[in-house]
Amino acid sequence: MTFASDTADGQPESVPFSSLTVSAGGLDHDQLVVKWAGQKGERTLYLKNPDAIRAFRHAAPDDVSHSFAQAAEQVRQVRQRHRLVWSLVGGVLLATVLGLWFQSDLLVEIAVSRIPVEWEQKLGESAYRDFLSHQEVMKEGRAVAALAEMTQRMTTQIPDNPYKFEVTVVKSDIVNAFALPGGYVVVFTGLMKKAESGEEVAGVLSHELNHVLQRHGLERIVKSLGLMTVAAIVLGNQQGLVGMMKQLGVELFTLKFGREQETEADLTGLQLLQRAKINPSGMITFFERLSEKDQGRMEWLSTHPMSAARADRLKAELAALPKKSPEPFTFDWKQVQASFGP
Repeated sequence: MTFASDTADGQPESVPFSSLTVSAGGLDHDQLVVKWAGQKGERTLYLKNPDAIRAFRHAAPDDVSHSFAQAAEQVRQVRQRHRLVWSLVGGVLLATVLGLWFQSDLLVEIAVSRIPVEWEQKLGESAYRDFLSHQEVMKEGRAVAALAEMTQRMTTQIPDNPYKFEVTVVKSDIVNAFALPGGYVVVFTGLMKKAESGEEVAGVLSHELNHVLQRHGLERIVKSLGLMTVAAIVLGNQQGLVGMMKQLGVELFTLKFGREQETEADLTGLQLLQRAKINPSGMITFFERLSEKDQGRMEWLSTHPMSAARADRLKAELAALPKKSPEPFTFDWKQVQASFGP
């Protein structure tokens, strides 16, 4: 039995199967190599397609089919080993990626620890100045003086404080306050109008200061940049990091803190109030009032703990703290609120 093979001059060449030698070969030994002595020297045919290999085996006479079968079996075993190796490689890569994913919080923590405070301050200041350029900022008055007194009393109780906090009052009906990385805090007059005491505002301020001290904002930013960036920071490749972070721009104001971060800011904020001899019950009453607005919210769907749960946790923490007699502020809170006008 013969098969036809095109030669260089285009003429078919008949070769008897009995003159063929068959072996497993190729770069990875995953091909069937067929050789024979042609009219113009030794000829070689490489077969990789499984259908072509089967066709050769079926066409071969019995006296040569055994060598075909042996070579084909070698090819099959090599391919099976390759599949196993690549499966293992894929499994290792998948396990590595999943491991990095599940350990991403630890990676973020390590990455944040490698970022100098000076870089963090540059990032926060850039976003802070840009935000204030579009706001009505209060630069003097009773409200500014009250916030300055609160800030001074608390920051003097922070050991080894690496930040120079800058707290700004912005005229707005928004009942809120926020902190940016590097020590920049904004308190809206809407919150100060709604607060029933200076201690309530101090509770919110202490919470925001501790977001900065715990570097929560920086953690959220680093995490939002992605796992590869985090890994690069951990491995020491920090080039261009500040530029990437600055590109977030307005997104700095929309990054929400996680449940654990909110809880940590609550508890460390309460402890700071206690050390500053500011009545910490103000923070608790503030969250209790907010809890009335939280009715109907499902806690597990929220990115922050419900205010009622936060208040209960703070009460338990306060009961465990050493008792200290609070010292009143020098300002009159009613006069501070009256300074905002009708």
